[in-house]
Amino acid sequence: MAAPISIQLYTVRELAKDNYAGVVRRIADIGYIGVEPAGFPGTTLAEAKKLYKELGLQISSAHCPMPVGENKQQSLDMAGELGCKYIVSGFGPSEFDSVDKIRATCNTFNAAAQAASEKGLKFAIHNHWWEFLEVEGRRAYQYMLEMLEPNVYFELDTYWAQTGGCDPAKVVAELGSRAPLLHIKDGPCVKELAMTAVGQGKVDFPAIVKAAGANTEWMIVELDRCDTDMMDAVRESYDYLTSNGLADGNK
Repeated sequence: MAAPISIQLYTVRELAKDNYAGVVRRIADIGYIGVEPAGFPGTTLAEAKKLYKELGLQISSAHCPMPVGENKQQSLDMAGELGCKYIVSGFGPSEFDSVDKIRATCNTFNAAAQAASEKGLKFAIHNHWWEFLEVEGRRAYQYMLEMLEPNVYFELDTYWAQTGGCDPAKVVAELGSRAPLLHIKDGPCVKELAMTAVGQGKVDFPAIVKAAGANTEWMIVELDRCDTDMMDAVRESYDYLTSNGLADGNK
């Protein structure tokens, strides 16, 4: 059975600023089963949670501040209030450009996972392309796999993995059960260029889904930017994934 489909609400951030409830209602009407918040533009956490409940939307995961240091309690409280299972966060490219920096970054990820687990939550890393670039002869993520504790999970952004020079299906297979969340976007796989609706670019999603097997808990659509109307792309992405049996929706 295909994994349920969610959407990273960062995708519709510009639209949501002026009409958060209306945009989320449109997403529910399309048939998305879940949402992944990343802040609450134009609303509050409490109002957003109430809206999700009214619409029957599950919270697949939430992008929160890294749950360490001064942000620890804020992040844990946010996830707890939302009632989601996964806290998701990450770092910028400068934290992965040497082996020593990768080690320090992984230590932070390990601490984040420990903090999450103490509250009955799970911590997952959201990647961009820079985790898949070569650093001192190997891909950065390969060092990470050796340095991270087993309770650190991945929200693998398959598009960025390909943009960074890797085959996302092979990465998904390599990560196995450590990648329960997949970020799904499509396009030319050139970091400077805008994305497309899923199914209209270069990423081989059937191969990714096959490689992931039963490890995928959520397929999460995310378009950072798009040259076409964003809500049209959100609908087209849903239609492509569900009609091809790659994700399960409500319609």
